[in-house]
Amino acid sequence: MVTVKEIKKAENSKGEEFYGLIVQSGAVSVKSKKTGRVYFTAKTAFVATTFDEKTASSLIGMEFEGTIRKVETLPYEYTIEETGEIIELSHRWEYVDPALEMEEQVVKETSVY
Repeated sequence: MVTVKEIKKAENSKGEEFYGLIVQSGAVSVKSKKTGRVYFTAKTAFVATTFDEKTASSLIGMEFEGTIRKVETLPYEYTIEETGEIIELSHRWEYVDPALEMEEQVVKETSVY
């Protein structure tokens, strides 16, 4: 399950504005690379919508089936908002709807025959 935490205004490649949802996973445990100690965190992802601001806002707090997974990307620079530090990342977090993923798998298996 993921929960809608907030909405965010974004712009597509044509310069058109739209609203997306920031969704968050449940708590997951992670082992620190620095200390070796375990801590809890939650993964977040941006999901585009076709909704206006009012409709998108009405979804805050709503839960949806699905998970957030790590997807490898080409390296890019990312600025940590809290500190201003610029780091290089080579992944992003993506929302995965299990029903759509199952549908895609069925299509792939069917097209093989």
